[in-house]
Amino acid sequence: MMAFGAPRSGFEGNAKYLFIRYSRQGRDAVWISPDKACVQHIRSLGLRAQYLFSPKGLWRALRSGLWFVNAYTSDILWALSGGACVVNLWHGVGLKRTEFNITDGPLAARYAERRPREVFYHPEVFRRPDLLVSASDFQTPMFASAFRIPENRCLKCSYPRNTILTCSPKEREAFISRFCSPQEQQTIARLNACKGKVYIYMPTWRESQKDIFAGLESLSSILQENGDLLILKPHYNCSLPEGLHSSSILVLDPGFDAYPLLPFTDCLITDYSSILYDYILMPGKSVVLYLYDYEDYVKEHEFYFPFEENTIGQRTFTREQLQTAIKEGPKALDEASRKALADKFWGTERNDISDYLHLQ
Repeated sequence: MMAFGAPRSGFEGNAKYLFIRYSRQGRDAVWISPDKACVQHIRSLGLRAQYLFSPKGLWRALRSGLWFVNAYTSDILWALSGGACVVNLWHGVGLKRTEFNITDGPLAARYAERRPREVFYHPEVFRRPDLLVSASDFQTPMFASAFRIPENRCLKCSYPRNTILTCSPKEREAFISRFCSPQEQQTIARLNACKGKVYIYMPTWRESQKDIFAGLESLSSILQENGDLLILKPHYNCSLPEGLHSSSILVLDPGFDAYPLLPFTDCLITDYSSILYDYILMPGKSVVLYLYDYEDYVKEHEFYFPFEENTIGQRTFTREQLQTAIKEGPKALDEASRKALADKFWGTERNDISDYLHLQ
């Protein structure tokens, strides 16, 4: 029996895509959520879901031998996780120090100092996963130390959510028509109708998102001249300036699943986010790194690996440089460099999680 869940009562991330796959294979998989609307949505897709705080939901959580989560046991309910084998699918390979590799910054009180208050209010962080997806030999030592588990409990395999990026167009179309909401399908139709280039800006999560989209409304005229479209994907703690919405700038809801959109875009605009490594799994795409706060960011955040030698894409450091990059159009990535970086972070074999779980 398998239980699946996600943060913020959502239906998202690696857990979502693995749950759909296992459900289609006829496995005993149930999504558990504390949000009744989420439960109803999943059931409307013909999939199994239970409201967490119901007798059936609590029973299912307690009886499931395998828990699949995007981050922590709080994705379902930490207090019920004692008897489960917890598989942490995580939510991004990359460069930044995470979890117990953190030694400085706002989260140091939780991870480095382990203050009693942090332990009391965040017990899910201190519940070590039984298995963790680490993607590749390059990433495994970092993840093993971050989650305080031995390397042999790290699964070097692909992220389930990336299947939508690497599958055939026919398989992608079938998934979208079956499992994407009408809003998601309408957005994809808008991308396909765009006569110019489609950009998507997906910045990393920051403790303060106050000014991250400030001034981007100035891109509207450039985009309109080229017939381009810019999609913005904010985080939950992001504030959006007035006047940002336009015919050439589309702002997604923070809970919107952007992964089905990515194959229909031409260029990713990002910064220090792990979305870079997912995106470069697709050949023929372009990347612009918008590093407007680079000097401050690298002082305040710790990187496990050097940034320069482990990223790819056109670098811009000011809004004017970003405007120029969009006006001139996206530049193709060097294919050999793209493949080498993808192989470094994802491995060359691209194993599947089922290869490790030996499910009957």
